[in-house]
Amino acid sequence: MARNEPRIEIVIPNWNGKRFLQGCLDSLSQQTCRNFSVTVVDNGSTDGSVALLERDFPAVKVLRFPENRGFSMAVNAGIEQSVAPWILLLNNDMEVEQSCLAALERSIEQYQGYDFFALKMLNFHQRALLDGAGDGVLRGGVGYRLGTMEQDGPPYDTDRDVFGACAGAALYRRDFFVRVGLFDNDFFAYLEDVDLNMRARRIGCRCRFLASAIVYHIGSATSGSKINPLTIRLSTRNNLNVLVKNYPFSLIFKYLPIICLYQAAWLFFVLKKKMFFPYLQGLLQFFKQMPQMMAKRRKGYAYQLSPKEFGKILCQSEQDVITSIMARRRAEGKNNLLLQIYWKLFL
Repeated sequence: MARNEPRIEIVIPNWNGKRFLQGCLDSLSQQTCRNFSVTVVDNGSTDGSVALLERDFPAVKVLRFPENRGFSMAVNAGIEQSVAPWILLLNNDMEVEQSCLAALERSIEQYQGYDFFALKMLNFHQRALLDGAGDGVLRGGVGYRLGTMEQDGPPYDTDRDVFGACAGAALYRRDFFVRVGLFDNDFFAYLEDVDLNMRARRIGCRCRFLASAIVYHIGSATSGSKINPLTIRLSTRNNLNVLVKNYPFSLIFKYLPIICLYQAAWLFFVLKKKMFFPYLQGLLQFFKQMPQMMAKRRKGYAYQLSPKEFGKILCQSEQDVITSIMARRRAEGKNNLLLQIYWKLFL
């Protein structure tokens, strides 16, 4: 394909990420595969990000918002303006391994029955450690990056089916968004990809983890840390939004003890971190948004899978998540007694 007709459009959201963009775009310029184009969607940065792009990366297309409108709206703008048949979403704090785009092209040909792909994310600073090998989901309504903080290697050195993909490094067919819809702008950030993954799996889409498509992830570059008032508030709100939008009522009733258990564990964690006020803000925002979420639920996509079939997928994914967590904890010398009890009672 000609360079003006790229096979893959890379969409990178950015908010005051100048210190990361240089490395990310430099790594893309060194790819062995050249059949791609790049769009950066800037969320009102004030750190000189746009000036850097215009000066050092003139081939990169830049979309600009006057203020920070969140991850969802930024990537949606990039998706909507793209023309390539495949769209790669990439966080700005990624370094892309030199053969990554070539691996994606091979996988497109090899796995023609799949709708989206999860890349292998390695820790930027400790490159023998995984940052994510595809996304799983807990039936309490939250996602988990499989392999997080585990050593790279088996079982993450081979391609395999996974529940979904972390939107920080994921490849989608263009028509995926026609079938599933875009990211939900009302989520702003956090768990928007869990919502998208659930909507995709509800209608029968399939996701494949690609062991040879490697990126190195710094992590929490935009929010500043993994645990802060913003992440607590948005995670609290959006976790409940995911459940309201995506669970058939029969599954909400069936999983109510699990949902309540997760919510109690989350509240305990919030109190331990002394962040009850952001948690309360998230709850209040959830109740404020509930009419919108219920309306989206009513207008939602028809289930191609029955609640029973969808429940089996959720249960299998939770088993994958807990297996991953227990493997990490064993490597750290920690016991898994509570997780083993949970498995026996609920799985």
